[in-house]
Amino acid sequence: MASLFDNPTTAPLAERRRPHRLADYAGQTHLLGENGVLRRYLAAGRLPSLILWGPPGVGKTTLALLLAEELKRPFFMLSAINAGVKDVRDVIDRAKKQTGTVLFIDEIHRFSKAQQDALLGAVENGTVTLIGATTENPSFEVIPALLSRCQVYTLEALSAETLREIIRRALTEDEVLSKIPVDVIEDHALLALSGGDARKLLGLLELVVQSTPPDANGRVQLTDAAVQQTAQRPIARYDKGGEMHYDVISAFIKSIRGSDPNAALYYLAVMLEGGEDVKFIARRLLILSSEDIGNANPNALLLAQSCFQACTVIGLPESDLILSQTVIYLATSPKSNAAYTAIRAAQAQVRQHGVHPVPVPLRNAPTKLMKSLGYGDAYQYSHNGVGNFAYQEFMPDALSGTRFYDPGDNPLEAKIRERLRGWWQDKYDY
Repeated sequence: MASLFDNPTTAPLAERRRPHRLADYAGQTHLLGENGVLRRYLAAGRLPSLILWGPPGVGKTTLALLLAEELKRPFFMLSAINAGVKDVRDVIDRAKKQTGTVLFIDEIHRFSKAQQDALLGAVENGTVTLIGATTENPSFEVIPALLSRCQVYTLEALSAETLREIIRRALTEDEVLSKIPVDVIEDHALLALSGGDARKLLGLLELVVQSTPPDANGRVQLTDAAVQQTAQRPIARYDKGGEMHYDVISAFIKSIRGSDPNAALYYLAVMLEGGEDVKFIARRLLILSSEDIGNANPNALLLAQSCFQACTVIGLPESDLILSQTVIYLATSPKSNAAYTAIRAAQAQVRQHGVHPVPVPLRNAPTKLMKSLGYGDAYQYSHNGVGNFAYQEFMPDALSGTRFYDPGDNPLEAKIRERLRGWWQDKYDY
């Protein structure tokens, strides 16, 4: 079988420029820099099972191969598009004869539950070290049992600086392009059309250089016009893999939070026309429904959940109607961030001050010893109280009277505040 590092001149530029050494790998310094976590793993001579999550063309496959090469591990690669359970079991059987085998699965999010289940035993007992690559959020696309056995690391879209360095090295080091004199006059179109995808960048660079006639001095002038003429399309107004992806989704969320359905629909249209993943949009609506609406309108979460499920089943183009309905509903709903601020305040308390002892009346008492120590004594069963409420202390002693939840200023949470005040009187100052 040919190695990914075979580099004939007939191969596309992206393959010819695939790094042979980790030192030549571009980007992802948060993982591979001096203090990067993957760098520390390599220094220790070990490699856990990993899920590499990131947009296309940022080097997931190359990184997996280089990690195995660096540690001199046997390497097998499967693509989830065409591999089945039998292929997985065949690799596992071979791995039993080769210690330290790395199994790389590209697009692991496309594996069915049965295919992912087939990996569990081998990953858990160390027969294989799994490296999965995915462009989708692994929390939604990888089964929990497999996810719990892997470390998840996010790969970022390549920066303009990194992309420019890739261009420079391709033009000076590639055995084909280095023989063609090229002047980089402009690179805006090249960077914009690549969208942070190195594979797309190199493919377009090769086409432009080889299809642009040299000037009177025999040199190829790389300009935005030359790139756009070769690509036969204008610079993308929305790039789902680049910086605008984050700008537009930010404006989209803030428009809904700000109760402007018209602006929200505009940014939704920008994303849909730009080819954004509808599940990505629907996930963000799910988060927003709790973060920005919460108990001001509990139905918001239910509709957002239904929207996500419907978009998952239906896909485009019909999902645009479902997203539109949900966006309008969320944007016009009353708003409250009380649930968000409440859990953040509680988490801050735990992180800053640790965990306080549970009050003795609330402790479980499954043994005679625990009962003899008073566990569960003085606990009042709430349903025996008037209105199914019994006034008692639930907080640890050190936090008695501490309030994390402050109901929002909206009709539904005003009723919640009234109920809390009736139950707890002045204990939490509601």
